[in-house]
Amino acid sequence: MTTTIIIIFIIAISMSMVGKGGGNFYVIALVLTGISMHDAATTSQLIILATALTSMIVFNKHKKVDWKLALIIDPPTDVMAFVGGYFAEFLQVTTLKLVFAIVLVIISIVMFIPVKEKTISPKAKVGYWHRYFNGYDYTVNLWLTLPITAAVGFFAGAVGISGGAFKIPLMVILCGIPMEIAIGTSSAMVAVTALMGFSGHMVNGSINPSFVLPLIVVAIVGGFIGSRFALQSKPKYLKAIFAGTNMLAGLLMIANIYMN
Repeated sequence: MTTTIIIIFIIAISMSMVGKGGGNFYVIALVLTGISMHDAATTSQLIILATALTSMIVFNKHKKVDWKLALIIDPPTDVMAFVGGYFAEFLQVTTLKLVFAIVLVIISIVMFIPVKEKTISPKAKVGYWHRYFNGYDYTVNLWLTLPITAAVGFFAGAVGISGGAFKIPLMVILCGIPMEIAIGTSSAMVAVTALMGFSGHMVNGSINPSFVLPLIVVAIVGGFIGSRFALQSKPKYLKAIFAGTNMLAGLLMIANIYMN
């Protein structure tokens, strides 16, 4: 149990620095303790919720959370996270693991792609929402953003991840949102997505309070430390590291499927 607590603490610090939930790492760590994939996904969502809420408070204090942006593009993710969490119970464990591994590989590929901040033309067009926030101008392409966030939500809820690794590249590449705002806003969206995914899982499952409580405590502490570090760091330098570990995690999960 002590080893698990330490691992969760390290993950919480690392993921909160870049606006990610870290569900891909949490699930693997929890599965290795011997609990089922479904229980690991449920517990992961609760840990993500605790970490993201803590990070959100820190980022919001420093005006890094664009709440209007989050309120527009996040609802599709949240609804589909609940749907994904609910239907996860009806999927075979092997299928769930395979989907999880594929998602990890996709995340790693997306993170390896160089992300350059850009500004989209603010010309008035249907489906293009121009924003001015904290000294920055950017335009959100709702035609692409909303369907993608909905798809991300379903898979996030189903396999116990937050979708933050998809949302940040989405916001920066398609919407021209500055990295620091994307990270702060992602922390808020991750929290809500984790809540919906957790709720979906709980309809058909349960958690062990005595097992989860210590993990929640260290996740909160880790979220606070990581978000504080993020305010003084350049998260883009950490993306290559997380991309590599995501790829490794996906390959390990695939290997685990074929070894059992």
